[in-house]
Amino acid sequence: MNMKLMNGVALLLGGVFGLGLCISGMLDPAKVLNFLDVAGGHWDPTLAFVMGGAVLVATPAFWLSKRRLRPLLAPRFQLPTSTKIDRKLVTGAAIFGVGWGLGGFCPGPAVTALSTALWPIFGFFAAMIAGQWLADRWNARVSSGAAHAVAPSGSQPVQARS
Repeated sequence: MNMKLMNGVALLLGGVFGLGLCISGMLDPAKVLNFLDVAGGHWDPTLAFVMGGAVLVATPAFWLSKRRLRPLLAPRFQLPTSTKIDRKLVTGAAIFGVGWGLGGFCPGPAVTALSTALWPIFGFFAAMIAGQWLADRWNARVSSGAAHAVAPSGSQPVQARS
């Protein structure tokens, strides 16, 4: 697979995504926070339309991708296989939601908003990267601890679950 072509397409599509975030106003944390303020009197429903538009584009794209043997620029599809709702998923979703509610950004708009060169954005981005790093360290620690757990009376060691 031609990595330059793949990277070029990824850069182009990332730029289109970032442009869409700019046009929709999603780089303004106040717009996101006003969407989350349903009961406070400042509710702004425009984020629902942005999400609805994303669903309208993504749904047929996923349906069409299931009819293909492989993607255009990769050897195979990389789709999630787990359907399990566990503590790790719920905790991650809760932390994401709290961060989104407090900061008004999620990762995509945060990366795009770096182009504004505003110091609060850099602070949020640094905190986001630090949180991802801590989560990786935590997951590695938990996984290695489970993999080395001592099994009772000569049975096989417990394997880490992912």
